Amino acid sequence: MTISPFEDRYKTEMNEIFEEENKLRKWMDVEIALAKAHVGMKTIPKDAVGKITGGAKKVRLERVKEIEAEIHHDLMAMVKALSEQSGDAGKYVHLGATSYDIEDTATALIFLDAIGLLEKHLSEFSEVLRSIAIKHKKTVCIGRTHGQHAVPTTYGLKFAIYYQECLRNLERLHEAKKRIGIGKMSGATGTMATFLGNGGKIQTTVMKNLGLKPAVASNQVIQRDRHAEVLFVLALIAAMLEKIAKEIRNLQRTEILELSEPFGAKQVGSSTMPQKRNPHKSERVCSIARLVKANVQTALENIALEHERDLTNSANERVIFAESFIATDYMLSEMLKILEGLEFFGENIKKNLEFTKGLIMAERLMIFLVSKKSYGRQEAHEIVRQLAQEAFRQKIHLKEMVKRSKIGIIMRDSELDEIFNPETYIGEAERIVEEATKQ
Repeated sequence: MTISPFEDRYKTEMNEIFEEENKLRKWMDVEIALAKAHVGMKTIPKDAVGKITGGAKKVRLERVKEIEAEIHHDLMAMVKALSEQSGDAGKYVHLGATSYDIEDTATALIFLDAIGLLEKHLSEFSEVLRSIAIKHKKTVCIGRTHGQHAVPTTYGLKFAIYYQECLRNLERLHEAKKRIGIGKMSGATGTMATFLGNGGKIQTTVMKNLGLKPAVASNQVIQRDRHAEVLFVLALIAAMLEKIAKEIRNLQRTEILELSEPFGAKQVGSSTMPQKRNPHKSERVCSIARLVKANVQTALENIALEHERDLTNSANERVIFAESFIATDYMLSEMLKILEGLEFFGENIKKNLEFTKGLIMAERLMIFLVSKKSYGRQEAHEIVRQLAQEAFRQKIHLKEMVKRSKIGIIMRDSELDEIFNPETYIGEAERIVEEATKQ
């Protein structure tokens, strides 16, 4: 029986990284690295590493769980299970270490694997954004601010903006790896006392063997600002995906319908309304994004542990780490499918450009009066504002209102035709898209 939807409904390949079996293996990888460091310091026999390594291959999660049920300590349960399988070298397992020397170092390994997978999927997602931006760099549409029609823009520019944000999130993931790829082997309060003067060398050796950097200073745990940073980057990725999904949802509204997420031939939109084409995939992304963003608050609370540490971070981290990574990976997967099947409705895009009867070209008319007809900017703004308000009240095209006004006599028909052509008022949008998608 599964409780969390991340175990089935929203499951991705990220799940394997956070499964208990993998965590157990990572814990034992750290124990083996510790044994190797001890051999280097000549504090345990040379053959101990081989025996502990062999023992690790025999340890089973079921046995660890069995021991944990008796002693109520998950890490020590692994130590006992590994010791059982390591013969006479079992007495050297975990020598000098405290639980979170193993757990936090293993968590760093898990995070690096998880970030690597996300980088791969985010890179794939960015390429889809890039291709849409290039394909639609000349697709003129109405821009909206405050929920109102503003001036024309292009779908290429919309997706170029998303693409650039995606690149920034890739940079953030890369940067986060530098600060999360840290391990420790410093004991109960960070003093390395149990290593009898060899702590610095042992920690350096262990981390080198694991491909991590050693913490310069720590107490019983790796400081939680590192983990909070990673979860914050995941939240930024989630917020980006939510932004795109929300735009798709709004543009799929019946009265707008400029584009739509894919809808399968046998897909059901509603149990009672057969006509419905609900954007439920995009809505699901928006819903899960809230969860990922909320987990950042918990991660921030975990930073302020008491003294050299307490256990208030432990239980919630069993939830928020895996959940945030899996949720983000799932959202990426869903949004990739949405974008690959995104449907554009050209007729509606053009219809919406004309929906306000030329009012969206008021800005262009104002600029024309200033640049070509010698009006002051404020004067031109007021003239056009009054004309636009009157056109709105009379429900006529702004171009017709201009023709009837005092400025109509100074405007040629060819000039008005150009001014009120939204297809030619996109500024440098094409160049911006081309520059943005070169990276």
